[in-house]
Amino acid sequence: MHIKNIVWTGRNVDTAEKALILLHGRGGSARDVLTLSQYLNVEGFAVLAPQAANNAWYPKSFLAPVKENEPWLSSALSLLTEIVADLSEKGMASENIFLAGFSQGACLALEFVARNARRYGGVAAFTGGLIGDRIYRDRYAGDFQGTPIFIGSNDPDPHVPAERVKKTAGILKNMNANVTAKMYVGKAHTISEDEINMANELIFHI
Repeated sequence: MHIKNIVWTGRNVDTAEKALILLHGRGGSARDVLTLSQYLNVEGFAVLAPQAANNAWYPKSFLAPVKENEPWLSSALSLLTEIVADLSEKGMASENIFLAGFSQGACLALEFVARNARRYGGVAAFTGGLIGDRIYRDRYAGDFQGTPIFIGSNDPDPHVPAERVKKTAGILKNMNANVTAKMYVGKAHTISEDEINMANELIFHI
């Protein structure tokens, strides 16, 4: 990749047929989230993890008014656009591009695909939802063409309300995504073994 601040593992992007873009949470790092790939069925993938400035994709809660998270949110979304475009230029079809993220990274992944709906390989969002003080439906258009999306989240969660997860799932379903949302009672704000298993079963089973 010619884009700066990306660490990677697995197959080289020039020879890989599939790629996974991994997005870390607030306070995390690209190198930390890259270890998640060890638990996912991504053998043969190029696994890419971009690094956010100051270890955060945007400064406020994902539930804050969008303008309070600008220009950082737009910059993060533009980075993902650039990464996907770079993969496409190398000949990788969008249905072979996967995204996964945790917490703030999960929110970013969901926001990106909802704004750029197409047939992706799949999306695994570990505790996240669409971004904004409310859901701005006019930002989302297009057809996922059956893209599998898994959202796992805690109920209750200190950062991601269950209601936002449910509304997010509904919007993605209306855009023709094959969405599975699973709420866990009493789970910590982490990625559980069951979420990993669900992601492998629903997203990374090919």
